[in-house]
Amino acid sequence: MENVIELHGVSKNLQTFSIDNIDLQIKQGYTTGFIGANGSGKSTIIKLIMNLLQPDKGKVRVFGMDYANHEKEIKDRIGFVYDSNIYYEFLNLKEIIKIVAPAYKQWDNKQFNKYVNQFELPLNKSVKNFSKGMQMKASIAIALSHNAELIIMDEPTAGLDPTFRRELLDIFQEVMVNEGKSIFFSTHTTSDLERFADYIVLVNKGKILLNQRLDELQEQYVLVKGSTDLLDRDTEAHFIHIERSQDVFQALSKNAEEVQKVFDDHVVIEKASLDEIMFYMKSAHGNQGK
Repeated sequence: MENVIELHGVSKNLQTFSIDNIDLQIKQGYTTGFIGANGSGKSTIIKLIMNLLQPDKGKVRVFGMDYANHEKEIKDRIGFVYDSNIYYEFLNLKEIIKIVAPAYKQWDNKQFNKYVNQFELPLNKSVKNFSKGMQMKASIAIALSHNAELIIMDEPTAGLDPTFRRELLDIFQEVMVNEGKSIFFSTHTTSDLERFADYIVLVNKGKILLNQRLDELQEQYVLVKGSTDLLDRDTEAHFIHIERSQDVFQALSKNAEEVQKVFDDHVVIEKASLDEIMFYMKSAHGNQGK
């Protein structure tokens, strides 16, 4: 099985948002970062992958299987971390685990207690009294405690302090290296992904703009800075999107060699960060809607 997640021609119409005929393949055994601005469709696509929403058209397959015939088997093999608390808020962790653990064939109490201690989570305090960061830590502890083959996370570092964010990313790296799991990681904090992602998927207005290896992105995309006097119809064709400010411009290009030939030493060429790639690609496809 090459792909752990596959979406084929998937469409979904919601009241304020729609996804139209998207194709998406996520490779098994890698960490895939899922990026895009607020309202770009990340959470909707994750809900489709998790069968929390069903497509109006098209097919969703996880581990090569469809939800219509294999929902229990698929979800037994997924660890899911959502961007807000999904558990009964009046229960404490001890009570939640009594409900959650029997749902998984490979639940590991020893592993769960290890994460409870590591994350300094109180077992007897109701979840409604947890901070956002503590709620996220609890979700992560549960997701990593039943030997899931695929970890799906929607903004897992939201509300976490920088020290714990770093600790969390180290845990994910350890899980990947030692256990060969697949991680699908939605986040606004692209610097997290630059540390440990293998692939990047960029979504905008419900469309997939990029699905590529991170090292290839970092090699291909450059930010070009120079005087607007250098721009005309021919030279602008070398850029994906251009931002002008007074007499200078900044632009994203996918071909540093060509830009160097055309502009010589009249421009500054720098490697583009993930944030810059996301901003310029989004701008090239129009301003972000809801």
